[in-house]
Amino acid sequence: MQKIELMAPAGNFESMQAALDNGADSIYFGVEQLNMRARATINFTLEDLLEIVERCEAKNVRTYLTLNTIIYDHDLSIVKTLIEQAKQANVTAVIAMDQAVIAVAREHNMEVHISTQINITNIETVKFYALFADTMVLSRELSLRQVKHITEQIEKEQIKGPSGRLVEIEIFGHGALCMAVSGKCYMSLHLHNSSANRGACKQNCRKKYTVIDQETGVEMELDNEYIMSPKDLCTIDFLDQVADAGIKVLKIEGRGRAPEYVAKVIKCYREAIDSIANDNYSKEQVISWMQELEKVYNRGFWSGYYLGQKLGEWSKVSGSHATQKKVYIGKGVHFYPKAKVGEFKIEAYDLSIDDTILITGPTTGAREFQLKQMLVNDEQLLKGTKGDSITIPLDFRIRPSDKLYKIVENKVEA
Repeated sequence: MQKIELMAPAGNFESMQAALDNGADSIYFGVEQLNMRARATINFTLEDLLEIVERCEAKNVRTYLTLNTIIYDHDLSIVKTLIEQAKQANVTAVIAMDQAVIAVAREHNMEVHISTQINITNIETVKFYALFADTMVLSRELSLRQVKHITEQIEKEQIKGPSGRLVEIEIFGHGALCMAVSGKCYMSLHLHNSSANRGACKQNCRKKYTVIDQETGVEMELDNEYIMSPKDLCTIDFLDQVADAGIKVLKIEGRGRAPEYVAKVIKCYREAIDSIANDNYSKEQVISWMQELEKVYNRGFWSGYYLGQKLGEWSKVSGSHATQKKVYIGKGVHFYPKAKVGEFKIEAYDLSIDDTILITGPTTGAREFQLKQMLVNDEQLLKGTKGDSITIPLDFRIRPSDKLYKIVENKVEA
């Protein structure tokens, strides 16, 4: 069985570095506004392309540019510029759903991956898009049995993409799910004139709603006020079945989430994929991975429709169920390479020996560890407070743009 490619979200350089440090095989990212997370995060610019590719190629990580929104005529010049620049920068592939983007990418001889918004649900559709694309993301609503049938037919019928390789199938493995079919939602457009299909979702489905009978005025009783906010997808507890379905790429959702989320999730799924390849995947490991995944942002977990479930599972509360949260402490000041020591200025709250700390930054990524040693204003103390200068032994370089956090337990609503 070929090892699954682990594909990580990169909303900024911090998250990208977190993905690289924790074992991602590929990253996907947006540039400017023509992607499905145009408002959810700080997107990269054209000027960032060379650095993105350079840092990823240094670790043999593939790079995928997302251009998967609906495209209007006035967008076409931007599309052409983006793809031309991506080609020059040696970006691996373009993720697309609009035929115009697919056509421009093919004109520039760029590898194309079909986005989930196309809604591929059968082998004949795979054959059609094999004329243009080497990798396809299947509809999120398929079961693993249906996925496996498609991958088996690709092998049996030797369906190949433009590269001459067999078409590869990608599925979503972890992260936020949308209430709409494969993410094609119009609520935000109708209510705010802000199109989710143009990367400008206002997250209407994540809010509380009451249902009122317009004829009688009677308010209907609901077990859950968040009737349109699905729990997050999690496949780590049946990842062996996912691998058996013949998929080649597992996509982790989360370009709008923090770098520590990317670090934690990628680390867990890296270990899980490797354990399957080494034939030592176990229930005990799954329990440990689930506990780790629960520490970072999530709306609760469910298995999606992969195991044959007919109806979705909905979040019970607004926001995250994470068992931990980060508290801002201060920022980086200087790194002393000979002593391998990082200096920070505490700007808020206290920091003590044995606290779990998190350091994030564009080149640092997300580094989390237990604080075992520090100097406070050049003295060996157990605690630092607001205004103090502290130094910490580090095996990595920090920069003034880096931020220091403390990880604390988070009370989750029942």
